Amino acid sequence: MKLSRPVSWFLLAFGVWSWFIWITFVKNLWNDASGLAFDDAGEPTGYFWVHLLLAVTSFLLGTAIGVIGLRGLRALRRQDPAR
Repeated sequence: MKLSRPVSWFLLAFGVWSWFIWITFVKNLWNDASGLAFDDAGEPTGYFWVHLLLAVTSFLLGTAIGVIGLRGLRALRRQDPAR
């Protein structure tokens, strides 16, 4: 399968964006003072574990999607040496 240049750039940008957003979210989750992520004893709650699982899944998917985009761009570069 051959990816176009715009699609490859979109996939790469999506991967980078995913990492940026979810790193910010995990930092906010870790520093949560509202009582949602940690109970009064400082133990993680179900909310924390579910959202951490979502973040890890998003890191993995964002990485995979970004790698696909990067590989698409590299393939296009090898195909068109004038660029």
